[in-house]
Amino acid sequence: METDLLQKLGNKEGSKAELFKQVEADYGLVPVLLEGTLSPKATIRYGCGSVLMNLSQKHPDNLYPYMDNFIELLDSKHRILTWTAMAAIANLASVDVERKFDAAFDKYYSFLGSEYMVTVANVVVNSAKIASAKPYLAQKITAKLLKVQDLKLTPHLTEECKLVIAEKAIQTFDKIFEHIEDNEEVIFFAKKHQNSPRPALRKVAKRFLKKWELGENAKEDEAASVKLA
Repeated sequence: METDLLQKLGNKEGSKAELFKQVEADYGLVPVLLEGTLSPKATIRYGCGSVLMNLSQKHPDNLYPYMDNFIELLDSKHRILTWTAMAAIANLASVDVERKFDAAFDKYYSFLGSEYMVTVANVVVNSAKIASAKPYLAQKITAKLLKVQDLKLTPHLTEECKLVIAEKAIQTFDKIFEHIEDNEEVIFFAKKHQNSPRPALRKVAKRFLKKWELGENAKEDEAASVKLA
């Protein structure tokens, strides 16, 4: 039966939606999907990865026992599976009572040094979910993300790619700003991009500054008025 599940997926006789429902009914099938991510057949490999990622989002408690497997999957030679693992780990952060992510923190953020834009972008985007689930890590995560402005250029990570990543970083900062204690560097990061040649980045930076820089100034003014009173 287990082999049939993967064979049907590989032969396109079964859909990922159907497989998702089967695993929802029997989480004992999760190891089968994890085994499927090692398949030499792309349809099986990526199909299993996709279903696992979606399950981790909808049912994190049921997938948490396999957190270590997703951390191991980060080292996959297939970048798509690495991205899948990144997303799944971020989904499981909210139920990570054993702080397994904390132990794998350096490994996860080492991918900010990847030569591929999409890999770096996945780390940046998923960081919002991680920091929201683990606010005590928000400052540490922020320090890592601020370094994206110093990324080295590669054939797969151009100057334009860096602007895209900066845009994603500001969007992440927006989602976790209230968890960031030392936010001056974040404000400065956004200011550097408010006149960016990339319209989308320029818009995101200005919107961020309007929301948070004015908010911070208002807090300072209020604190000053209290002291004067």
